[in-house]
Amino acid sequence: MIRLPPLRLLTTFETFARLGSMREAATALNVTQPAVTQALKALEDHVGAVLIDRTTRPARLTETGQQLARATRDGLDLIVDTIEEIRVSTGREDQRLTVACTMGLATHWLMPRLSDFYALHPGYVVNVQVPPTDLPQMWPGTDLVLRYGRGTWTDGTTLRLFNETVCPVGRPALVDSLLARGEGLEIAPLIHVRTVEARHWEGWTDYLGRRGLPKPKGPGHIFDNYVQAVQAALDGRGLMLGWRSITDALVSEGSLKAWPDGALDLGTAYFATVAPAAAKRPAVQAFVEWVRCVSEQSKAIKL
Repeated sequence: MIRLPPLRLLTTFETFARLGSMREAATALNVTQPAVTQALKALEDHVGAVLIDRTTRPARLTETGQQLARATRDGLDLIVDTIEEIRVSTGREDQRLTVACTMGLATHWLMPRLSDFYALHPGYVVNVQVPPTDLPQMWPGTDLVLRYGRGTWTDGTTLRLFNETVCPVGRPALVDSLLARGEGLEIAPLIHVRTVEARHWEGWTDYLGRRGLPKPKGPGHIFDNYVQAVQAALDGRGLMLGWRSITDALVSEGSLKAWPDGALDLGTAYFATVAPAAAKRPAVQAFVEWVRCVSEQSKAIKL
């Protein structure tokens, strides 16, 4: 019997083949780029052939690599389909659903409310996926995606949940101190969230530009995800751009304070996109109805 390579090597190879970039493959797999490089080299050693042409930039599959990529993709798809069939046949699939969203939305919006869903539907199980990027995708096995933008996705049925606004927020003492000294946002200490995958999120430069203010000149702290930025704001290290769905509760309880008259409507919103194959499942329908009701309540209290 031919010895198969470890599944980890095959999934890494399939991800690289699909995305066409070692950097993007590392991000999708939540590993370092050297780890991807080592896994691909180990697979080549196992196969005994060159699978990737590294003389080009970016590196690309050789003809042999393309052949293996097709087989790997078909094989992994078959495994996924078989597992789904087994779940359905045992009746467990009807009781669970998988939701993907950003780390910030999961931490500050979804998870604090999820106990209410379980109270209404005690038999269901919600698996929350937080992808390494800030733009969740409809990956295989995902039933529903909660994401921010303008609702232009075509990978399922999309429901608008609530409009989103942004407003600078910070520790009350910091906000009061800046206002007392007459210092504006452009010279205040600012907290930035900057990653390659977060280009669709507005930053301080976008916000100040829309308000007709100069580019920021004050000191800044840079983080690669929104949860870290929220913690830095709570620590009093600067002002951050607060999306109301995430920071409004912190403002209401007094942990953060909004900059006076700082709210800005960006014309964006949060949406729920349901995978076509999951639309008729009772668990998914129950969750969609619940999240719609929660969103309506949020609108009523001007979240």
